[in-house]
Amino acid sequence: MAKLMIITPVAVGIILLLLFATFRSIRLALLVILNLPFALIGGVFSLWISGLYLSVPASVGFIVLFGVAVLNGVVLVSRISQLHDEEGLDISQAILKGSADRLRPVLMTASIAIFSLIPMLFADGAGSEIQKPLATVVVGGLITSTLLTLLLIPSMYGWFAKKQTEPETEGRAAVMGSLGMEGML
Repeated sequence: MAKLMIITPVAVGIILLLLFATFRSIRLALLVILNLPFALIGGVFSLWISGLYLSVPASVGFIVLFGVAVLNGVVLVSRISQLHDEEGLDISQAILKGSADRLRPVLMTASIAIFSLIPMLFADGAGSEIQKPLATVVVGGLITSTLLTLLLIPSMYGWFAKKQTEPETEGRAAVMGSLGMEGML
């Protein structure tokens, strides 16, 4: 367990670094990482409901859960960013269209993982003491993470994107104003 206390923050840090490299924005990388606490809450709550304890298999389940939760966040945020940045849609239109476009892929990713782990949830034979905590964490965490990915990330994206573009627009207006080209904006 002591090694997992070191490995988990390192894994989250590497995930954040990869997200930053993907989006070229620390704000969007943090938006996707924001999904991890909700996955964690679902995993811990499912362990508590089932009467299981945090163990090495449950900790491995959290690492798997973080990967799927981040994947769902990347799928959604990348589509919204693509619609806003590359196709020039307004933020609100990009959020609505991107969320609608990626609803099915996000739900399919989560539901495939959940349904594939259901046999492990009900296992009672040899090895079930390893299978149950892992499956319990992943299933419980994916339920909360997926719901909040579909609700929280689109609503927070507008705030993150506005905060990201406002200083750029103000800076451009100041430069244009100092050059005597105010009307060209």
